[in-house]
Amino acid sequence: MNESKDEHAIEKMENAKNQVISAISETMDLYGVTPSAGNLYATMYFKDQMNLDEMREELSMSKPSMSTSVRKLQEIDMVKKTFQRGSRKHTYVAEKDFFHSFMSFYCQMWDREVKMNMEAIKHAEVELVEIFEDDTVSNEIRDEAKAHYEMIENSKVYYRWLERLTASIRSEEIFEFLPKNPPEE
Repeated sequence: MNESKDEHAIEKMENAKNQVISAISETMDLYGVTPSAGNLYATMYFKDQMNLDEMREELSMSKPSMSTSVRKLQEIDMVKKTFQRGSRKHTYVAEKDFFHSFMSFYCQMWDREVKMNMEAIKHAEVELVEIFEDDTVSNEIRDEAKAHYEMIENSKVYYRWLERLTASIRSEEIFEFLPKNPPEE
C-alpha cells in the first residue's frame, strides 16, 4: 500500500514541478532567451547540476541548440559552469536565487541603456550646439535645434536616475526600501 501512495506522491510532485518549469520557461523571454533556453534553465533549476549529455537526454534538444542555450544562460548569469572532480565533462548549475538573476540581468541591461544613450546624447548635443550658435542658420532651425537640445538634456535626468537605481540594486540598498520579505501587516 505504501508503494502505491509513494507512486501517487511522485506523480503529484512531477506534476507540480512541471507546472513550475512550464511557467518559468514561458516567462524567460523577459530575460531575452528563447523558450527552449527557458525550458533548459527551468529544468536545471530542479537539479543539483547537469552536464551537456544529461541536458540533451532530458530535454531532447539538439547539441547546437543546447550549447547555444547554455551559453546564453551563462552570459546572463543564470547558469554557471562548475568543476566536478574526477570528470572531464563540464557540469552546469542553475542560479536558484531569483533576486540575483533579476539584479544581474537588469543591471546589465540598464548599464547598456545608460551607456549607449548618454554617448548618443553627448554627440548629438555637440551638433545641436553648433546649429543654434550659428548665426548663418535661420532662426526657425536654430530654435528647433535649441528645443531638441533641451529635450535631450532633460532626458539625462532619467539616465542618471537609472544609474542610481542600478547602484542601489547592486549594493542591495534597494531592499531597505523594498524588502525581499516584508513583515506581514
